[in-house]
Amino acid sequence: MILLVDDRSENILPLKKILDLHHFTVDTAYSGEEALKKVLKTDYSVIILDVQMPDMDGFEVANAIAGFGRAKHTSIMFLSAVNTDKKFITQGYTSGGVDYLTKPVDPDILVLKVKMLHKLYEQQQALRATQASLQQEIEVRKQAEQALTMRMQELQTVLATLPQLAFTAGPDGRLEYVNQHWFRFARSPVALPDTHPDDDMAVIWREALQAPDTGYSREVLLHDREADTYVCHLLHVMPVRQQGQLIRWIGTFTNIQDQKQTAESLEKEVALRTSELQRKNSALERSNQEMQQFTWVVSHDLKEPLRKIQLMSDLVKQKYLADNPEATAYLDRSIQSSARLSTMINDLLAYSQLSAPETFQQTDLNDLLTTLRIDYEVIIRQKEAIVTIEPMPVIEAMPTRIRQVFQNLLSNALKFVRPGVPPRIAIRAERISECATDAPLDPTGDFYRFTVSDNGIGFDEKFSNRIFVIFQRLNNRDSYEGTGIGLAIAHKNVSAHHGLFSVRSKANEGSCFTFVLPITQRVIE
Repeated sequence: MILLVDDRSENILPLKKILDLHHFTVDTAYSGEEALKKVLKTDYSVIILDVQMPDMDGFEVANAIAGFGRAKHTSIMFLSAVNTDKKFITQGYTSGGVDYLTKPVDPDILVLKVKMLHKLYEQQQALRATQASLQQEIEVRKQAEQALTMRMQELQTVLATLPQLAFTAGPDGRLEYVNQHWFRFARSPVALPDTHPDDDMAVIWREALQAPDTGYSREVLLHDREADTYVCHLLHVMPVRQQGQLIRWIGTFTNIQDQKQTAESLEKEVALRTSELQRKNSALERSNQEMQQFTWVVSHDLKEPLRKIQLMSDLVKQKYLADNPEATAYLDRSIQSSARLSTMINDLLAYSQLSAPETFQQTDLNDLLTTLRIDYEVIIRQKEAIVTIEPMPVIEAMPTRIRQVFQNLLSNALKFVRPGVPPRIAIRAERISECATDAPLDPTGDFYRFTVSDNGIGFDEKFSNRIFVIFQRLNNRDSYEGTGIGLAIAHKNVSAHHGLFSVRSKANEGSCFTFVLPITQRVIE
């Protein structure tokens, strides 16, 4: 559901009509106080806030909504016809908004943004539902495991108190002693117990007498003479030696009928659980495939109108606005915004494709980094950068994804530079003993530690966890280009290689990104 908040009905009605035409369910509020009351009772995917309102302006409403746990996943979009300065736009984003549009609003752009934010909300809801379902399944499995453990403990207690058939025999196999329970299954103290026709006790006993020092064990169905039934027992025979000479055999028949039934029941339960998990895994795989297809279609449909916007804006600029510098400047900003959005769509598509399977293969990182350096040769020359790449190893990796890791780190090192300071970038590899960023060097270790260091603007290390989260930026977009997706892609690719990723940095002194990868994927199996 979409919530429109504006103190003027003539502003709400057109927007509501546009969203109704696109099959959105729309709710309205004519003041900040009314909006807050509705947010407390209803879940909204998107809230469209007017900035200029009496009593509470849009920024105050957004700040209040941010404190509501119910609305923590709701996207807020600001609309303003007056507050169009950069400081107000900045305030909109810091108040919790994800977008800031100025009036008059292009209906098509508004609908596209609302669709995207609504779809993102639906995906988040589906993801949370899936997580809750998986957590519930984990709890069910834990409870089943606990119940099984209790049953096994009870069974062990029962078996410890069950009567056993115990006997001793001489070296030649002739029975010497049998306990009182023997006679329930045997005709005499010198006769072996009666067995099921499928179990020849004479053959079984000859096999037992040929057993090594470790003893002999097997299951056998004994005939219960009192109940006239067959009961499964475990025969265990051990040789007793004295000074290397066999002097006696000691054996027991343990009733395992209850245990056999429990095991069969357990096997059926495990088979049932396995079947359920396989069905759920298949459903998740289908969902992932559908999500990838959806992402590709959405990105394609978004990129086409963007290309038209850029092309038409450029034509208007060249043909009609050559003598109007102010209009040209505004149009340039529109073209740049379209280009940033196009870049973001491409990065989002790349991020969504990370879940697609790719084969591990032997990859020479020297060749990979040589090619990558050639790709950035123009930028390196323009910025008078010095890029030092030490000899790299050959590891088992996914070439495309490991290239993305180095590409994003090198691109950031060339992008986030201090004014007037030529970039100095160093890439090196060290063989280490274990999968840890601080592991000691080991020439025979199973892992490599890679570092990409620079002398750029750096950042405060207290934000180190944020930089690997998608769309997280620590710098002003006007000063440094980017979408905030690159490091998230790099981090996810390192995780796909069963590695670790970390960073050390200091403001105005540079950064050092470190990641650890196994030489072969067999190491982590």
